[in-house]
Amino acid sequence: MACALNGSQLQLQALSNDRHSRIRGLDLCRSMPRIEISRLRQNKSLKIQAGVTVSTTKDTAALGSDIDWENIGFGIRSTDFMYVMKTDRNGEWRSGELLPFGNLELSPAAGVLNYGQGLFEGMKAYRTQDGSAVLFRPKENALRMISGAKRMCMPAPSVGDFTAAVKSTVKANVRWVPPHGKGSLYIRPLLIGSGAILGLAPAPEYSFIIYVSPVGNYFKSGLAPISLKVETFYHRAAPGGTGGVKTIGNYAPVLKTQLDAKDQGFSDVLYLDAAENKYVEEVSSCNIFTVKGNTISTPETLGTILPGITRKSVIELARDMGYKVKETAVTVEELLDADEVFCTGTAVVVNPVGSITYGDRRVTYSDGGVGKVSRALSTSLTDIQMGRSEDKFGWVEQL
Repeated sequence: MACALNGSQLQLQALSNDRHSRIRGLDLCRSMPRIEISRLRQNKSLKIQAGVTVSTTKDTAALGSDIDWENIGFGIRSTDFMYVMKTDRNGEWRSGELLPFGNLELSPAAGVLNYGQGLFEGMKAYRTQDGSAVLFRPKENALRMISGAKRMCMPAPSVGDFTAAVKSTVKANVRWVPPHGKGSLYIRPLLIGSGAILGLAPAPEYSFIIYVSPVGNYFKSGLAPISLKVETFYHRAAPGGTGGVKTIGNYAPVLKTQLDAKDQGFSDVLYLDAAENKYVEEVSSCNIFTVKGNTISTPETLGTILPGITRKSVIELARDMGYKVKETAVTVEELLDADEVFCTGTAVVVNPVGSITYGDRRVTYSDGGVGKVSRALSTSLTDIQMGRSEDKFGWVEQL
């Protein structure tokens, strides 16, 4: 069966032979052949079984007409649907659902609120030149969540369930994927201890949630050099801690140093290792790379540094382009002596660093402009992500 919603409306197609093809709560095709998105969002009882195929469209006229795509910025916007799936502590996942985007209901004793038992992922969907929507390496995000969940004593969705849920959520919100070259649809999968627990222990219930928001550049200046301050007192992570997994507890502690740095005119903070305070680790939410001649170096991930998916992609891409790439300890002195420095991450993609300040010493790279290696890697990676060049790595997945 199939039903169509035109304009700002959603197209749903249930596959009769698929165990996920049931639409619960409403028979949309019989009772409501044409349902406006706004009415769907107001109907709090609407539940669409996960796995229902939600048609994408190449008609960019269906995109939100109220958005200034040229000046969208990086922030949260309410979209149409979010995905929710629950499980007990043994990992017996119940069927997931696409629900109207809205607030969650949690017990004040929820594990995530009391003990910080939570993980999140960051990924993007892009609009290609022909109007299609694509994902970039979603299986890598699924694998990273599984790894992090083990560290946090949480059950995680399988790779298949994770990627299917992401695709369903993006398809349900496809009108929010910006036009080609105007931004991306940021995808935020969450895994949280939603069950109530008083004593310190794993939560009795977990929720896997996905929401999305259209975004522009993370830094307002776009592909322009940023300025970093090396932090010598506070640390982002310590050996044996959780710095190598994307747990929610890693991020609030960096806010103070980040805000202080921005008050001083810097873009962000670069952290050092907690053991010797001399090796570069990462920026608040980005991995760091240095360039010296034909060699690109980045700190190795040994438990205190997040193994970024953009980081991994840049390493593979740089090697393919003929650069020598080393994953190794990088001292502050090596950082300051580099020809070029850049950051990588889902939000920033590849962003050049124009200057780094370490105490009273300030070093400028590439005359304060965009370095040739940063530019080449940024162009090559975004061209693959947006379908402008051949994806010989198999990183891009069509919806």
